Amino acid sequence: MTRTDLQGEHEEQRWHRIALWLVVGTLAYNVAEASIALWSGLDAGSIALFGFGLDSVIETVAASVLLWRLWHGIRGASASKLAELDTRVHRVVGATFLALTVYILFQAAWTLWTRAQPEESMIGIGLAIASVIVMPLVSFGKIRAARRLRSNALLAEAKETLACSYLSLTLLLGLLLNSTLGWWWADPVAALLMVPWIAREGIEGVRGEGCCAA
Repeated sequence: MTRTDLQGEHEEQRWHRIALWLVVGTLAYNVAEASIALWSGLDAGSIALFGFGLDSVIETVAASVLLWRLWHGIRGASASKLAELDTRVHRVVGATFLALTVYILFQAAWTLWTRAQPEESMIGIGLAIASVIVMPLVSFGKIRAARRLRSNALLAEAKETLACSYLSLTLLLGLLLNSTLGWWWADPVAALLMVPWIAREGIEGVRGEGCCAA
């Protein structure tokens, strides 16, 4: 093996370690995010906030399985094995996305029908602001690592993280409008704005199409 080959292998291992730390960081953040969002969403009766928590659970599942896939990549798994792992990840996440879509549609419709007004949630607002700031930075780091490693799975998970930024912004607008203007309907409407992206990801995942594109 030439010196150039050794340097290339060392560089690839370095990016593998960077990718692993980024995914581990995403996993830890999503666990905390899901816990806070689910609890505060139930406490405030916020459909958008609770739905955001469920999305964090989905991202936790995706990050967990991606760690498994990256580990197999580091150990030198074959291309066919990695492709099989990617397909499993996509289908599992796709099925969860479809379940989340059904939940949001049902709960948002019920809230609009009954005119149930959620309480203010400063915790939810703070969480949404943190995610709007953190998620893009983490996503861009993973996108760079994915391109260095030529990993479609990592790139897909990075795009999912980036999409979380959009969901965070949608959530933030809904919570702020409810808190400042008393627009109770803004919360379920904000939740419904998440549905097109979530449903598309679910359908593509179950069918095995694309790669979790955001």
